Amino acid sequence: MSNEFKFTINSIAFDENYQPSDSTRLTTNFANLARGDNCRANLRNALAMIDNRFNALAHWDNPKGDRYSVELEIISVDMNISNEDNGQSFPTIEILKTNVVDHKTNKRIEGIVGNNFSSYVRDYDFSVLLLEHNKNKPGFSIPENFGDLHGRLFKCFVNSGAYKQNFTKPPVICLSVSDNKTYHQTENHHPILGVEYLPNESSLTEQYFKKMGLKVRYFMPSHSVAPLAFYFFGDLLNDYSNLELISTISTMETFQKIYRPEIYNANAAAGKCYKPNLKNRDYSLTRIVYDREERSQLAIKQGKLAEKYFIKPYQSII
Repeated sequence: MSNEFKFTINSIAFDENYQPSDSTRLTTNFANLARGDNCRANLRNALAMIDNRFNALAHWDNPKGDRYSVELEIISVDMNISNEDNGQSFPTIEILKTNVVDHKTNKRIEGIVGNNFSSYVRDYDFSVLLLEHNKNKPGFSIPENFGDLHGRLFKCFVNSGAYKQNFTKPPVICLSVSDNKTYHQTENHHPILGVEYLPNESSLTEQYFKKMGLKVRYFMPSHSVAPLAFYFFGDLLNDYSNLELISTISTMETFQKIYRPEIYNANAAAGKCYKPNLKNRDYSLTRIVYDREERSQLAIKQGKLAEKYFIKPYQSII
């Protein structure tokens, strides 16, 4: 597959003036924030939350809590089939790249690529293929080879020349914990990532990301109320600097407070034995507008788009 596909990488700043491009998945976290009458306020408030959280975690040599700010880039990855030189491409993946501005030294520090993860093919797998497979069937099962194509595409991208030319380190993707698993606190404590949790069993998301070549660990940073899931290659604790890790935590915890307030903006922190609950009523809302139901509906539409314009036309190749 690596010889048949080539990738083109584009980036756009994610700031208060951001407007989603025509090829952006509308279910993408950052695209959802930039819609509607309150889009400018949504973006400004979300970016302020990220900066505040970053400075709270990077508190050394930072007495006023304003030394750093985070700049975000949306990385869009288009895939071309090289043996068809007709200018056609398919928007495969969108991820976020963090950069840290140190206002004390006036330096711009490269952060982590990955963070948020969006994919039309993943929409197809979870919102079309998986639903169709289980339609009118007793119980729940997973289709044969579920996630194989997506996993190969992702590994092909990470190993591509385009990725290596643009990014110096492998990606880290940060997701919410699953509300159908129980997490147990361990004795392991990292100075930035916080206390580690272990799940009672593997989830479908874990299995899906494993096919992408990614391992997972769960950590609850200082002053967080729930663990985050960190998907990575290599050694998460030693391959990345403190500021790199903080850039991911501050960015993705902010998104989760907006999208999963029942878990990440709960008024009580996770204990030693923790089961996330999306029906929890003891939580606070941010000042940011978000339509979670619309996002689920759009995932189905976008999955069908991937089926129509990518899965079926290129089935013999992929």
